[in-house]
Amino acid sequence: MARIAGVPASRAGAFVRYAYRMAKRLTGKVPEPLTIVAHNPWIFRAYSAYEYALGRATTVDKRLKTLAGLKAAALVGCPF
Repeated sequence: MARIAGVPASRAGAFVRYAYRMAKRLTGKVPEPLTIVAHNPWIFRAYSAYEYALGRATTVDKRLKTLAGLKAAALVGCPF
């Protein structure tokens, strides 16, 4: 649980609502870090650009990237 409340879709701008929709489509729910970062538009844009570039990267196989992400999440105890 985060220390601050995330930005709900009803109070978010158009770009943030679009990102929420895409995240919900991909993961089934809107990740909490995305709602927290939405408080600052510049950081949200940078975070979104980073995630987009990471998804488009093709140097490493997609399956291996997913496996590495799951392993990293398990090591830090991430429930998501």
